[in-house]
Amino acid sequence: MAEKVDQYSLERILTEIRRDKGIDKAVIIEALKAALLTAARKKYGPRMDLEAQFNPERGEIELFSFRVVVEKARNDQNEISLAEAQLLDPEVEIGDSLGIKLETRDFGRIAAQTAKQVIIQKIRDAEGENIYQDFKSRKGEIIAGTVHRFNKNNIIVNLGRTEAILPYSEQVPGEVYHQGDRLKAYIIDIRKGTRDPQIVLSRTSPQFMAKLFELEVPEIADGIVKIRSVAREPGIRSKIAVASQDPDVDPVGACVGSKGSRVQGVVQELRGEKIDIIPWSDDPTKFVCNALLPAEISEVIIDEAGRAMEIVVADDQLSLAIGKRGQNVRLAVMLTGWKIDIKSRSRVKEMSQAAFKNLSAVQGIGGITAEILFNEGFSSAQDLVAVSVEELMKIPGIGEKKAHNIRAAAEEYLQQEEAGTNLEDTGEEEKP
Repeated sequence: MAEKVDQYSLERILTEIRRDKGIDKAVIIEALKAALLTAARKKYGPRMDLEAQFNPERGEIELFSFRVVVEKARNDQNEISLAEAQLLDPEVEIGDSLGIKLETRDFGRIAAQTAKQVIIQKIRDAEGENIYQDFKSRKGEIIAGTVHRFNKNNIIVNLGRTEAILPYSEQVPGEVYHQGDRLKAYIIDIRKGTRDPQIVLSRTSPQFMAKLFELEVPEIADGIVKIRSVAREPGIRSKIAVASQDPDVDPVGACVGSKGSRVQGVVQELRGEKIDIIPWSDDPTKFVCNALLPAEISEVIIDEAGRAMEIVVADDQLSLAIGKRGQNVRLAVMLTGWKIDIKSRSRVKEMSQAAFKNLSAVQGIGGITAEILFNEGFSSAQDLVAVSVEELMKIPGIGEKKAHNIRAAAEEYLQQEEAGTNLEDTGEEEKP
């Protein structure tokens, strides 16, 4: 009767642990075997050859001491005499290893406590591994939790089965949370810890906003609309570039939603962060112009090799293009991956006039040549000296002889300027 009770108790414990903790029965059995061996070694010492086995028929963990059969035993812990062994197994022979079942009920209080600690640790390890396996595939997802406590400036978030950390560096400036508040965040990392796995969250990641749009916009979830790029200054302003796989679907309209309902859902979760939704383009020039909206662009000078663009705008559009404290152009740079330099028309005019004046001051450079050189990015004699004759020859309209003359004239002009500067420094006047 006692054995049936023990079997029922063990099976019930295994079932309850699997249901409540999600830990497989085999893991618990291994934990119990390890616990029993730990407790047994405390009583019998480390030299005895012990083995724990699970007996499914009896529903219990059994402990065996293995001894070598010899003619006459000299070490009772590891040897057993042939005569004594044959009482247990008549067919045993010298040299055999005989397993003798040991009584497990008389372990002392300390041994039992050790067994309990081993079981608890095994369960914790198995539970931690289960949590890690469950969450490692969820990296890059949004998860909801409750603010549980604060560790310095970090927020510890209760996810139910486990906790996650929202580091201070991943918190949006100005957002304030209190214990018990609900929050959503983006899983940026899952790390194996010494105890439980560490789940790291973010509310500042650009991908957090992208995932929020995916939840709000069915066309994104279905793959009809693609998010091609995201740029954020968390808590202040963001830009998101979208493209449609279906010509009949307007990607910007799909993200905005009827009366702005979809984008407002994202804005509310981001606590009022302003969001610019722009159409993505394969054409870098068009994409950069879209990224600088709502500013109107007058002219674009592109340097493909340096992935840089010089943007010219009307004077009244300059502050709009740059944005408050340079925010609009900064986000456009992050969104497009291009270096962007914005100038007003009046500034470009001033620069061109100064450049023509500087270039025309070099002997032999007339108005037409100055215009050609200016259009190629040259604005002074220093620029001309900084390149080789071969580089100048690549400019349309400038042959080898002209290139040599231009460079020589530029060098002479700089030498004269330097001589004049030296005379001014010494206070001497040039003699006729």
